[in-house]
Amino acid sequence: MDVLRQVETWGCPNVAVATAGAIDATYGDATRPFGWASVTKLATAIAALVAVEEGVIDLDEPAGPPGATVRHLLAHASGLPFDGGPPIAEPGRRRIYSNAGFDALGTHVAERSGVPFPTYFREVWGFELTGSPGAGVVASLVDLITVAHELLQPTRIAPEMLLEARTVQFPGLDGVLPGFGRQTPNDWGLGLELRSSKAPHWTGARNSAATFGHFGASGTFLWVDPVAGLAVACLTDRPFDAWATEVWPVFSDAVLDAARAA
Repeated sequence: MDVLRQVETWGCPNVAVATAGAIDATYGDATRPFGWASVTKLATAIAALVAVEEGVIDLDEPAGPPGATVRHLLAHASGLPFDGGPPIAEPGRRRIYSNAGFDALGTHVAERSGVPFPTYFREVWGFELTGSPGAGVVASLVDLITVAHELLQPTRIAPEMLLEARTVQFPGLDGVLPGFGRQTPNDWGLGLELRSSKAPHWTGARNSAATFGHFGASGTFLWVDPVAGLAVACLTDRPFDAWATEVWPVFSDAVLDAARAA
């Protein structure tokens, strides 16, 4: 897929990109481990939803700070700040992107399941969580494609659960999308960042409003457009900055155009 060669202009020392769904193609070393940064949250969210389906936890049971639930933690609506400390809002009042919330989620699943969260995570995915539940995966593009396929056609969770995960949780909440400023509203699903009507956004202008996914501080991303039936995954070792906000949307549009022309 020639469009994948656009990554040669990104100035990344190493980059690997793949598509899955309407087109299957890869560029770069798909077996090289990269730090996923916050793209980890997609895999952690699915592991938590497996725990829901197994009856280990319930979406609406208490978890995290007082008044919060598992659902609040997954949807960045628990009131916890970005990186630890006491809550800075009441649950369900603001969309506050929170690594601390995913730490609390991992702790909760571990307490209820009786096994360390990295062990639970590995049993779900077959690859390792070596750091925090919000940012701790170091793994290959092959592993990220596994996540992409799950988000396109789930086998670890029921399709109905994935539909719930990509539905807006606590509608109408405003908040900051890191790197892209305040969004009104800042829609989020169960661990999945929802494109909706957000502008600016890291996906393309041709991505449908139903697109969901995540990006990370290590220059990584995974989006899934269920209307196009396509997912695009990218791993790099160039930290997220203005370069990504410029090239990612253009790249996403080019991949979608190529898929529609195929």
